Amino acid sequence: MVTGKHLSRRTLLRGLGVSIALPMLDSMAPAFAAPARSAAAKSPLRMAFTYVPNGIIMKDWTPAADGSTFEMPRILQPLAPFRKDTLVLTGLTQNTGRALGDGAGDHARAASTFLTGVHPKKTAGADIQVGISADQVAAQKLGGATRLPSLELACEDGRLVGGCDSGYSCAYSNSVSWRSATTPNPPEINPRAVFERMFGAASEDPAARMKRHKYEQSILDSALEDTRRLQGNLGRTDRRKLDEYLTSVREIEQRIQTAERDNKEVVPGMEKPDGVPADFGEYVGLMFDLLLVGFQTDTTRISTFMIAREGSSRAYREIGISDGHHPLTHHRGNPEWIEKIAQINKFHMEQFAHFIAKLKATPDGDGTLLDHSMIVYGSGISDGNRHSHNDLPVLVVGGANGTIKSGRHVTYPAETPMNNLFMSMLDRFGVQTEPLGDANGDLNHLTDL
Repeated sequence: MVTGKHLSRRTLLRGLGVSIALPMLDSMAPAFAAPARSAAAKSPLRMAFTYVPNGIIMKDWTPAADGSTFEMPRILQPLAPFRKDTLVLTGLTQNTGRALGDGAGDHARAASTFLTGVHPKKTAGADIQVGISADQVAAQKLGGATRLPSLELACEDGRLVGGCDSGYSCAYSNSVSWRSATTPNPPEINPRAVFERMFGAASEDPAARMKRHKYEQSILDSALEDTRRLQGNLGRTDRRKLDEYLTSVREIEQRIQTAERDNKEVVPGMEKPDGVPADFGEYVGLMFDLLLVGFQTDTTRISTFMIAREGSSRAYREIGISDGHHPLTHHRGNPEWIEKIAQINKFHMEQFAHFIAKLKATPDGDGTLLDHSMIVYGSGISDGNRHSHNDLPVLVVGGANGTIKSGRHVTYPAETPMNNLFMSMLDRFGVQTEPLGDANGDLNHLTDL
């Protein structure tokens, strides 16, 4: 039903100390708009980079055939339902992740070069230096269009000072996002802090926030009057969309509150950030859900997510593996250790596939969030036993507003700079920039157009 009313894409629900962005609604497109839709109503392009540490068992990752007839290997099997949305890229290299005369420290170099393509200065002091990362090139060009220029997430704590890897600063291992050559963007690991950053107004009184948390009052309750006023002006379809969205926000908030209670009741005395679920799979899923809401509401269009820090020795007891991840990767051909690493690799992919499923199920303008996204998944190391920085495991999932032909496995010539991929992505993002890191051109064959 056309009412003639037009709702701004920047409409917010406001309450005491909170402001809640909204998803794309039909009433945000001008009444009687042409079928092609106005530029103001078009869905924006989103870009995210998901990083996993310590490399991959590549024999269980790399498809045997190129082109559109490839089969998903074992580790990629969780993405099988989204095969047509997935581009598997083989042959990409971050040469700057290699020693280049600096000796050991491959884990620090893997993370710090992943999105920069710049060899880091080997130092454990404050004089760190690497390069601006691809996500921040986009954020600095386009971030003013959203409330948050970018969103940096992680699921494992890590120091940013001192040495962590053979004379390299911890900042190198614990960040893939760099806003400048000397300034990393520390990822946020606390879901509560992410939630407050997205929905809590900066001017909210800290005492009022603590009181609201104590009584577990939802931010949606704070904005109840504004919500009722808006619903009265929406058509039936938009009311349903709004109700579904607000329900998902409340569900995320309740999951955070439950995790906070569980942390206090189950592990008293343990130093653990509020809002972190005890189960790692739930933790990763919660952070992915926060990212999804950030994209859905256009709170941000750019994000990085480190599922774990580079060099992580986390044990994955959720899947029956009590050994540390990093030590296992130095397997020296031990088949039992190789199998455990493959299981960890697949576990990470399962969490990522859940996120992709939700992106594909979330309407956005004339398609879905997945249609309007470029989601990279990968690592700065391929073979963790040899610390290889060539033939990196890299996926691009999503349609990028119709500019990427997915559903294929593409093999590039050996030593093709991975930053060529990022240059191609920035071009689709409308960002014209100087070559990033060691890029020597755009990546061909992302599309046949």
